[in-house]
Amino acid sequence: MTTAAAIAATAQPVGQAVDHYDRFLAEHYTWMLGGDLDALVAAQRDLLVRWGVVPGSGPGDGSLAVDLGCGPGHTSLALADLGHDCVLAVDLSRPLLNELAAHARDMPAVRPVRADVRTALRELVRPGSAGAVVCLGDTLTHLPTRGDVAALFSDVAAALAPGGTAVFAYRDLTVPLTGTDRFLPVRATEDRIMTCFLEYPDDYDAYTVVVHDLLHTRDSADADWTLTAHSYRKLRLSHAWVLEQLHAAGLRVRHEESGPGGMRTVVLERGSGHPSRS
Repeated sequence: MTTAAAIAATAQPVGQAVDHYDRFLAEHYTWMLGGDLDALVAAQRDLLVRWGVVPGSGPGDGSLAVDLGCGPGHTSLALADLGHDCVLAVDLSRPLLNELAAHARDMPAVRPVRADVRTALRELVRPGSAGAVVCLGDTLTHLPTRGDVAALFSDVAAALAPGGTAVFAYRDLTVPLTGTDRFLPVRATEDRIMTCFLEYPDDYDAYTVVVHDLLHTRDSADADWTLTAHSYRKLRLSHAWVLEQLHAAGLRVRHEESGPGGMRTVVLERGSGHPSRS
């Protein structure tokens, strides 16, 4: 399949990823991350401070924060803990937003919003008003096309207030894994074992990777294991391409980090000459 055909084939709603989360991952997602939400919030709060994602102190400091692809909300809760007056927690998964709403009952700053990350900033945020926009948890690779990713970078740049901070985290899956390296352990406890398997098919011309999530569960220590599996596609985004698109959008890199499994984190600020969205 040609690259053009691949783009056309993947140019579909993010419903495939939403369906994967709603039907399969949502009920296990907090468990996958470690299971202790308070610990997750505390760890994320420390990271946000290190990245400089804290409210400013001057007029127009941009105390609005936006968490794109918020999931169960540990980042949104951490942003509220740090003092952001309003945290828009954006996701399309109703179960994950419901989980966040339950945790945020006593945190009025957190506003769960069911919206597409591709349009949320244009629909919900006044240009130049956001102190922080974060998009973590590999959300970028859930978008249908690389064009959607580039457009999102421009929307983030337009939404940021002067001095505001953006953070993107994503996996660079452009180098195919082979053999048993394609099996990635996620987490294992006495009643649940999750493994991720990556498949690099030829039909999409190096444009996507097929993610197979395999979950073994059992009701008790002496019960048989039951396997449930579900699959969906993710974009393959090279780090060099992402940096190029961020620069084109008017975002300046302030800090970079690399992690296991191809994870990349980029902390940015809006360039002084970037035009706001009209």
